[in-house]
Amino acid sequence: MEFLYNIAITITRFILQCTAVLNLKIRKGVQGRAETFSLLERKLSAIDNTLWFHCASLGEYEQGLPVFKALRNHYKQHKIVLSFFSPSGYEIRKNSPIADVVVYLPMDSKANAKQFLNLVHPDLTVFVKYDIWPNFLNELKSSQLRAILISAVFRKNQPFFKFYGNHLRHALFSFEHIFTQNESSKKLLESINYNHVTVSGDTRFDRVTSQLEQNNTLDFIAEFKLDNLCVVAGSTWPEDESLFINYINSESSKGIKFIIAPHNINLKQISNFQSKLEIESVLFSRKEEKDISKTQVLVIDTIGLLSKIYSYADIAYVGGAMGHTGLHNTLEPAVFGIPIIIGDNHSKFPEAQEMIDNAGMFSVSNQKEFENIMNELIQNNQKRLLSGKNNFKYIEMNAGAVNHILKYLNLLKQ
Repeated sequence: MEFLYNIAITITRFILQCTAVLNLKIRKGVQGRAETFSLLERKLSAIDNTLWFHCASLGEYEQGLPVFKALRNHYKQHKIVLSFFSPSGYEIRKNSPIADVVVYLPMDSKANAKQFLNLVHPDLTVFVKYDIWPNFLNELKSSQLRAILISAVFRKNQPFFKFYGNHLRHALFSFEHIFTQNESSKKLLESINYNHVTVSGDTRFDRVTSQLEQNNTLDFIAEFKLDNLCVVAGSTWPEDESLFINYINSESSKGIKFIIAPHNINLKQISNFQSKLEIESVLFSRKEEKDISKTQVLVIDTIGLLSKIYSYADIAYVGGAMGHTGLHNTLEPAVFGIPIIIGDNHSKFPEAQEMIDNAGMFSVSNQKEFENIMNELIQNNQKRLLSGKNNFKYIEMNAGAVNHILKYLNLLKQ
């Protein structure tokens, strides 16, 4: 299996190089990986003490950030290397203040793994959730370098737990400890005789809880909302936005303010959405040209503001589950104590089902269901407030994963 895996990596690298000509995202990844070793050579020296944090993409970065911050604070004299596999993570966080060097992770070949670790030589490596790269992990173990996996989630249909998954399974044993989000993941690891495991929970709860400690004030949102009830639709896709087009154009929407924050800042998609509205809407980028207090729909055509915008919402809608792109972060609005509506394709997101069971989140599968729950939450003040309170309690009860990890590393202050 190891031989086949390495062949597959070689083929994948060739395919990516060929398709990079036609795909901008792939091209950024290919070009970025080509620069990784020279960047590390410039930024690091053989005498530097280092830590290495690896994330597949932006979501894993946000998930690991509370741990990264704690380690950054403790290891003040260390240089931190942050790596991403996906351009969507690297491009947005390439200037992250948490790290001294941000790079693309090279393709997982034995030669790349050896060269990367010779340059980085980390005292501690932290992988987030998944992105298990056998050659890198095996090289870490053979070099006797410490590595942990945090916020891990495993499912029984993954190769680690199949007869053909020996190579990937072996890589898991390169981690000296794995912190899982749930008990079922721990049991799966124990079924393959991996026993250095702690159920710590999901560090995303700590991440969103820290949002309450920040200044979430956005003057333009306050000016837009005034004293009106406000619905924030975050990380939306066209299938999510179609629900809002029909609802906003209906009588039920009168007196309600709507903020739409698309997942992709695609001007064509945004223009298409606006053209189907029967009332005027305004873009964030053009808000200075309008009296936004008199506008009913505000479209956020930028990134980085959504977590603060949620603090102004009375009702949140989180996109991704009306289609098959994957449900986006529902914990961000939940921490502000507001009810949440999502689509019905959320089976891979246990926190969604838990919030549904707690009566703080509502799943819809069609326009009628969406309109019914929207109207109920708007008209029933008691239900809206109670649902939001249930979501906040859920966040509060599940925070604390970071402390489990710091305690294991003997870094938790007594």
